[in-house]
Amino acid sequence: MASKPSIPKGTRDFSPAEVAKRQYIIQIIKNNFEKFGFQPIETPSFENSETLMGKYGEEGDRLIFKILNSGEYVSKFNDTLVEFIRFSIIYHKDYLEKKNESFDMKDYDFLYKKNLTTYLKSKSLYIFKDGTISEIELLDDVFYFILKRLKKDNLLSKSDSELDDFVKIIFADFYYELKYKYLTGYISEKALRYDLTVPFARYVVQHQNDIEFPFKRYQIQPVWRADRPQKGRFREFFQCDADVVGSKSLWQEVELVQLYDTVFTELGLKGVTVKINNRKVLSGIAEVIGASDKLIDFTVALDKLDKIGEDGVKKEMIEKGIGAEAIEKVQPLFNFTGTIAEKIEKLGLLLTSSEEGMKGVEELRFICENVMKLGLSSAILDLDVTLARGLNYYTGAIFEVAPPKEVAMGSIGGGGRYDDLTGIFGLKNMSGVGISFGLDRIYLVVEELNLFPETVTATSQALFINYGDAEAFYALQAIQKLRAAGIKVELYPDNAKMAKQFQHADKRNIPFAVIIGEQEIASNSFSLKNLVSGEQVSLDFEGLKNALL
Repeated sequence: MASKPSIPKGTRDFSPAEVAKRQYIIQIIKNNFEKFGFQPIETPSFENSETLMGKYGEEGDRLIFKILNSGEYVSKFNDTLVEFIRFSIIYHKDYLEKKNESFDMKDYDFLYKKNLTTYLKSKSLYIFKDGTISEIELLDDVFYFILKRLKKDNLLSKSDSELDDFVKIIFADFYYELKYKYLTGYISEKALRYDLTVPFARYVVQHQNDIEFPFKRYQIQPVWRADRPQKGRFREFFQCDADVVGSKSLWQEVELVQLYDTVFTELGLKGVTVKINNRKVLSGIAEVIGASDKLIDFTVALDKLDKIGEDGVKKEMIEKGIGAEAIEKVQPLFNFTGTIAEKIEKLGLLLTSSEEGMKGVEELRFICENVMKLGLSSAILDLDVTLARGLNYYTGAIFEVAPPKEVAMGSIGGGGRYDDLTGIFGLKNMSGVGISFGLDRIYLVVEELNLFPETVTATSQALFINYGDAEAFYALQAIQKLRAAGIKVELYPDNAKMAKQFQHADKRNIPFAVIIGEQEIASNSFSLKNLVSGEQVSLDFEGLKNALL
């Protein structure tokens, strides 16, 4: 029986109309990236696991999709373990029969591992792809598990004919007992990228000798996260990133705010709010209240203010070990209102005793004052001191973009300054700053506000009706010239009934039909029918081309 077709949760198919709308957004973002001087790069859809793991915090690491090595390698791994178990059983059985005494670890260290390695190599079975068994920790765990089972099941009482069944039992119990404690690490060395920023940092370090710094790059590619799917949150989605590395200038932050404003204005999304904060400010606040060692707990809780409210944030902070007295010192943050200038002054008063915090305040002052002087077309800039994006690598400015207030949707963009991201790959003192556009959420917002132009989903401008081979050939000669002029036209492929061909044009929202019969061929003309008004006119080729332009 054929299986019912389906796709994994958190992924989607896109219809031609949906793809057209997505490409409309992508093209606007791409055009503006290039206007601002960013250059395109692409990186692989998957990276080595060590490139990604440990870069997003504990929560982020859990959401990384790991890729299994080839089926052949997994099978080889399993074969190796089966033979390892078989060898271990025989070895211990022989050892105990000969020694007739308790197990001696010295014999295990000097003889057992050596004999095991020789045995597995003789069968061309290895734990690792490079043909070695250099990692002993896994073997030790399995060895002690086997030893425990051998004692429990009284191995010496079993006959040789029972060994195969015993091997299968041990193999199954081993997987259950260790719950893939080591297996995943050995059979998965790659992972789907979680975002575009860490792969970009890897790219910069790997190609540093070929890059002219400061380097402005943009990247529009899919990423994957093993998240719980919900509205606006998917397991496979596109990110549209723009980053600058090799410059500590805060003018880059000013331009990135302008970039957000330019893109969202062109999309018709008026009233988008670009929220800004600074990680140094958050560090300074934690320092002032005596909770520097709990900076992450503090910022994560504070970031939830709009979701769980003041009482919820305070409760979470207390649960994380932040005292009531410390929380009292940041009470002003829970009702942080006023203009940007007023908020910056309040922060300055709160953080006077923190050098780090005051540095963050001055950075915010520079960025916000210059953005306001230059002006924004339709976006709103807001200083949000509760903004504390959870990614570990932000060290300066933090951005998050909220959609217009009439739309219930999470952030549609975000980013920030990272002074040491490339340091994780060995390239020190390479500061960078970047922002991301959330394509999928932007799509939903534009769709909800009915802001897509009607022309976005238009398909062909005209459908040539097929009356037979002679008429089709005449039509294709004209179609060739029209396409060369940049006009979207197509021929109905089959010589079907006219009603069916017109119906096809109607369902495709094609506005015109071109009718060619013996009379049109004889007079070197074309009959153009407006499928909306029903009007039909006879034209020569130039007239047809001009009518379809």
